[in-house]
Amino acid sequence: MRGLGALAAAALLAAAAAALFAPPSAAAPTLEQYRYFRALSLDLKGRLPTREELAEMESPGFDLDAWIERHLDGPGYVERLTRIYMDVLRLELGPVGLFAPPETTLRRAEVLGPDGQRLYVYFRYNQRRLNPVIDGEFCFSEAESGLRGSFHALTGTPKAISQRLLDERTTVVRPFWLYRDYLSVSPTQRYGAGWKDPDSAYVPLPQLLVEPDGKTPTVEVRVCKEEAQTAEVGRIHASDIPPLPKGAPLPAGRVRPPMPEDRYAREHRGEPISCRSALAFAMSVDCGCGIGLEHCLPGDNSGRDPRAFVLPAHVPLGIESPIGAAPRTISGWNKFWWSQEAIHLMQHVFRADRDFREILTGRYTFINGPLAQFYRSSAPAACCSLHKSFGMREDEAPLFLPGAVPPVVAPHDVSAWTFIPDRGPRAAGIVTTPVFLTKYSSRRARAAALYSAFLCKSFAAEHAELPPSDEPDLMVRPGCSSCHATLEPLAAYFTRVEETTWTYLPASRFPIENPVCKLDAEGKTGGSCRRFYDPDFSSKERGVLRGAYASPDHADRGPAGAAADLTRMPEFASCAVARVTESFLGRPLRDEDEALLRALRERFVSRGYRMRPLVEAIVRSPAYARAGNVRPALERGGGGAR
Repeated sequence: MRGLGALAAAALLAAAAAALFAPPSAAAPTLEQYRYFRALSLDLKGRLPTREELAEMESPGFDLDAWIERHLDGPGYVERLTRIYMDVLRLELGPVGLFAPPETTLRRAEVLGPDGQRLYVYFRYNQRRLNPVIDGEFCFSEAESGLRGSFHALTGTPKAISQRLLDERTTVVRPFWLYRDYLSVSPTQRYGAGWKDPDSAYVPLPQLLVEPDGKTPTVEVRVCKEEAQTAEVGRIHASDIPPLPKGAPLPAGRVRPPMPEDRYAREHRGEPISCRSALAFAMSVDCGCGIGLEHCLPGDNSGRDPRAFVLPAHVPLGIESPIGAAPRTISGWNKFWWSQEAIHLMQHVFRADRDFREILTGRYTFINGPLAQFYRSSAPAACCSLHKSFGMREDEAPLFLPGAVPPVVAPHDVSAWTFIPDRGPRAAGIVTTPVFLTKYSSRRARAAALYSAFLCKSFAAEHAELPPSDEPDLMVRPGCSSCHATLEPLAAYFTRVEETTWTYLPASRFPIENPVCKLDAEGKTGGSCRRFYDPDFSSKERGVLRGAYASPDHADRGPAGAAADLTRMPEFASCAVARVTESFLGRPLRDEDEALLRALRERFVSRGYRMRPLVEAIVRSPAYARAGNVRPALERGGGGAR
């Protein structure tokens, strides 16, 4: 009966809309019709109608239905829907938070050459080197260069470095940011000279294109030799230098204690390791930035977050029509493209009128050159450190398989977006994108974001008292259980995705119950275990993986399981209809909208969760037309239409 009621309501709404908004006749359109057309233009085209479009609307025989159909397939409509969900999820990351990992960030120092000329040298902090004086430091010591390293900064007064030492410690490279054909034996297609038709959206920072005099074009860059290595696989290195005793003076020539060496390196000395992992960066002297330095991003200084490229400052009309441009740091460069990936994924769902559930469940995505570089290099470099204690040296089960990135996508292919049909078995729409996992960095934050955005629910306990309690299980703790009984099982879906990053913890390395991480006689566990296993839920027989206690099944099903379960809930369709309807009406929903919402939900679900039929029904409804005829002051005061 409820289904029949929804169909009846839909029929009545359609009849009312047809009567109220009949096509203009020979008589002039009414004021209500002008306002209706203006609202349609703003929502479906993203702008006010032009004089020519108004003349078309005023002409006899104007077919409004055909006009709506035509513009439900246009870029304005796609941008309108994309903006709704980008705003709800807040997936455009601001300046807060750094992402300039030492593994893939080339910083730059200015040194003096043999004749006193100023030179740039690119290097990585914490790069392993065989020379114990400069191991983990800039490739010239303070005594050799006059520069002293501190935490992400080189300071001091440069002094001349001999040609012999310069040649011994550095090499020259024609890098990817300067040469389109950087993979060739002798690159010649330099940016600004020989590089034909470069991508107009690819703009290296001007300071990366000239020598220290600010005038001479940079033809090649000088890089510390270890950073210039091109191997994909290295060997684990152990220096055998003992830890510095507490209070002992630093070894001669060093400005920091020697690089820490652990038992793992000594026990696995000489074993192969992927150069794309963080562990190789910490334990191998064989791994650099690859051919043309393609696995690293360049910076213009030696600071924490150096600048690298120029990007649009504001993009109200999309990246194709920016307003202004400004230098971006490496963090800003990465975060901008993470957001753009989410935008392109959403736009594909809306442009192709695909099942809206794919925004959470789809394994596909779109990437451009900067994202291809990220997924090949920086993404795998987020792993691994303490993971090695569990036998995991590299990202073994990535959310985005690096092999899914086409090799033909170069780092400077900024404007061309490539469709990736399958990121891998653990991919799940926007849920496993770096922008979502970074914006919502904890298990609970990720769960709460999905709960709010796609079920239109929130976790807010009213009048809750919080009595003192030692109960670690928040699902039963007094004052907490009203929210956490729901939140904890939902957060458990993210148990295997590390907090603050996107590294996936495979069950083969990290079982939910692990006897290796059991509590000792004092109720404690080791450092590596403590990182991944929760002492509060562990016992003297086994440790329990952090976040899994609320639902081991959810933990093993992962983000893809969360996406599948959320989209099966009846609230998913209701929430999608409510969010889009409220946005198009431009006001909060009211009790009087219930009949409309029931009819819209019926249409949305029956048409395969596709947005186009939903929006078409919204913009044809009397409620939508009336929304454009309400004075803002009256609307705020509860008044009616003019």
